[in-house]
Amino acid sequence: MDLLNNRSTVSEFILVGLSTSQETQIFFFAIFFLIYVAIIVGNLLIVISVIVDNHLHSPMYFFLANLSFFDLCLSSATTPKVISDFLRKHKTISWWGCMIQMFFMHFFGGGEMSLLIAMAIDRYVAICKPLHYKTIMSHRVLTGFLLLSWVIGLIHSTSQMVFTVNLPFCGPNVLDSFFCDLPLVIKLACTDTYTLELLVIVNSGFLSLICFLLLLISYAVMLVTIWQRSSSASSKALSTLSAHITVVTLSFGPAIFIYAFPFNSYSVDKFLSVFYSIITPLLNPIIYTLRNQEMKAAIKRLSNQHIGSWLTP
Repeated sequence: MDLLNNRSTVSEFILVGLSTSQETQIFFFAIFFLIYVAIIVGNLLIVISVIVDNHLHSPMYFFLANLSFFDLCLSSATTPKVISDFLRKHKTISWWGCMIQMFFMHFFGGGEMSLLIAMAIDRYVAICKPLHYKTIMSHRVLTGFLLLSWVIGLIHSTSQMVFTVNLPFCGPNVLDSFFCDLPLVIKLACTDTYTLELLVIVNSGFLSLICFLLLLISYAVMLVTIWQRSSSASSKALSTLSAHITVVTLSFGPAIFIYAFPFNSYSVDKFLSVFYSIITPLLNPIIYTLRNQEMKAAIKRLSNQHIGSWLTP
């Protein structure tokens, strides 16, 4: 069906939002605004620290900086629009705006999941094959993993959106959410979407579940390896690994619940949507900075350098 004909019937979608109370919306505006500022500052701080600090020029921090960049982009795909809508009585998003929002959400979401797998591989090599770590995790390999994450994110998003943009929307246009969520948008199409629903379940839901289980198995192997050793290096590895496991759980958990069973009445939960798109990008830099002494030291050095430059006439 022709794309322009689709747009001629439904030119925009109405977003129900999180609340209809004006007082509650003002409260949400303040909270979400502060969270988004914290996301920008926290993730940019990690990226800048890894770039400028020579102590952090290692594969683990290379991946961490790129994870922070993905988090920043993923949150920026939805949060600015959500924040501005809290100040509007009528919350709408254009047809094109909705499609673009969903594309970038799945693009950066899929890329981030791929990057988390690359980070798990990096930790596996560091813990289980420490003598060959620098040889295996070469600059070429790191670049390959990063490019693969971008490519997988693009394929993951495009494979779903190429069908979604051609759906006919000829009537209902109310989304019971605060941003364009793929399962909810598909349900508004005035045609049979069973095949596309299965594609979303497989592409987003089951793929997330399978990756999550494989990651848990790999981390279990690494934990067993650490427990068989008794040294300060093992203690440091355990601390780093626990941070990775926490981030993986926070990233994959909500996505699995949202997309593995997206067309049941109870599955698309607003709380999980908030957690996945807004809270997780905030928690990642907090987890990595609070549990990582090298990162905290790098941020402190960066802060001291800037404070010193400001005080020096």
